[in-house]
Amino acid sequence: MRPSFGARPTKDGVSFRLWAPAAKRVDLLLDRRHAMRRRDDGWYVAEIVGLTAGSRYKFRIDDEIDVPDPASAFQPDDVSGPSEVIDHAAFAWRANDWRGRPWEETVLIETHVGTFTPQGTYRAMIDKLDHLVKTGITALELMPLADFAGRRGWGYDGVLWYAPDDAYGRPDDLKTLIDEAHLRGVMVFLDVVYNHFGPEGNYLGRYAPTFFTDAHTPWGSAIDYRVPQVRAFAVENALSWLSDYRFDGLRLDAANHIIAPPGETSMLQDLSVAAGELAKATGRHIHLVLENGDNRASLLDAAQEPPNGKYRGQWNDDYHHVWHVMLTWELAGYYADYQTPRLDLARALASGFVYQGEISEFWGNKPRGEPSGALPPATFVTFLQNHDQIGNRPLGDRLDSLASPQKIEAALAVTLLAPMIPMLFMGEEWGSTTPFPFFCDFHGGLADAVRKGRRQEYAWAYEKYGDEVPDPLDPTTPQLAVLDWTSRSPEQEARLALVRELLALRRKEIAPRLKGAAFGNAETTDNGLLTAHWRLGDGAMLRLTANLSDHEITHSSDNAGTPIWGGAAGDQLPPWSVHWRLGG
Repeated sequence: MRPSFGARPTKDGVSFRLWAPAAKRVDLLLDRRHAMRRRDDGWYVAEIVGLTAGSRYKFRIDDEIDVPDPASAFQPDDVSGPSEVIDHAAFAWRANDWRGRPWEETVLIETHVGTFTPQGTYRAMIDKLDHLVKTGITALELMPLADFAGRRGWGYDGVLWYAPDDAYGRPDDLKTLIDEAHLRGVMVFLDVVYNHFGPEGNYLGRYAPTFFTDAHTPWGSAIDYRVPQVRAFAVENALSWLSDYRFDGLRLDAANHIIAPPGETSMLQDLSVAAGELAKATGRHIHLVLENGDNRASLLDAAQEPPNGKYRGQWNDDYHHVWHVMLTWELAGYYADYQTPRLDLARALASGFVYQGEISEFWGNKPRGEPSGALPPATFVTFLQNHDQIGNRPLGDRLDSLASPQKIEAALAVTLLAPMIPMLFMGEEWGSTTPFPFFCDFHGGLADAVRKGRRQEYAWAYEKYGDEVPDPLDPTTPQLAVLDWTSRSPEQEARLALVRELLALRRKEIAPRLKGAAFGNAETTDNGLLTAHWRLGDGAMLRLTANLSDHEITHSSDNAGTPIWGGAAGDQLPPWSVHWRLGG
């Protein structure tokens, strides 16, 4: 079925379609001006015979403004330049037998293309795929690629959702990266943003103002998914990433800011159903993941295969916050909701979310979340670091700059072997201390507004650190975040060996038993003892005993099952020790 939006090659030329209900006239600008035919439903269409892929074009609205295609497949000259016709069918894929991997085998690593390598390109990432395989990573996740203004950015201010940003390479370069990953057995996920458009380069309000509501998200006008064409724009975009580029999964950013009509089918549900239909038609595993501050368990079902309205998993921010408080004792901002981190960790291990309807002070003294214990443990993506939790710190400092190696390694031993889906942030596998500060490439008044907002939000940090706080608009700031692949210390090599050992054990003992697994119970005591167990899919019991304190604990263990990590838990548990057993 032909997508509704954008330019698509045909056997005779190229077909163009633009939904511009507020425009009185639209012209297609190629080598000359071509008047587009308006239909009664607000669509403008044109068929240009003899035109080929690689042609560049714009749309002229009412003889007043020239704009790129909102469904542009590529912007070689950034967001306000001409769009380029791309023939997705022309790419010669090599991994044609690839159908993906089951969700239970997923071990994610989140990456930013521009700082993952010194070159900052899709092609350069290919050279690091073998490292990921050797480490035990099965899924490479890319931060958003939708074309954003400028040459530097995190990607969350994208304005042309269908166009992978040209700062990292051309569309075929991205496809080659994905193809090479598949040839090595590595899935590739993409972070997508469907809750807002960025502040620069979005012209939709001029010719399709019904794209937006009067409501606002923290980042801009809310998108009106009650409008069928608007909903189709997002759903078709998801399908484009999954089919044209063969991504194995999508992570939807801040889904709690996607406006859903009360009592109506949400865009989120339509997207899941459409992805499931693609999975059935192709025999592929397709995985959809949410970030959702509302902790809505009713949107989730890791066992639904293929997707049919639900989402495979959700980033469990609660889990991160608990560990961060326990390891650093920072209690500012949202961390203030986690004053009893050991108890909160036990709740997360026993039933998923920490907040399952309880009052959250940070979230406005309102109930937050829904009961989640009936979901499979693999519904929850757990992590100790990610782009947000590092990059939204004034200095962009990582956990290894804040906590002791002993404590972090205990947290890793819990996170990488628990029956949830683990995720690392790029470089975390070797304990990188390379910062990941916020950066963007705006100019003029918008740049001034970003600087002013950061100084207001982090006034205490500017007072304490002064010029040490990186300027997000400075062209050198992204260079601070570029991973150093060449000079790992002996301690970092030991960390990498630990992570590889844990993930090898996960691949052998945990992942094959995850399908059908269920939450069990977790308990903690005042002295730092943590015990937990889960029933795995083959009936085996997975058991955890840990001392999450700075002192030795005397503990009488039943030692049921066979030790698989940390040795047998004896009567004396050393500080920050972790023991896993299987069976019994």
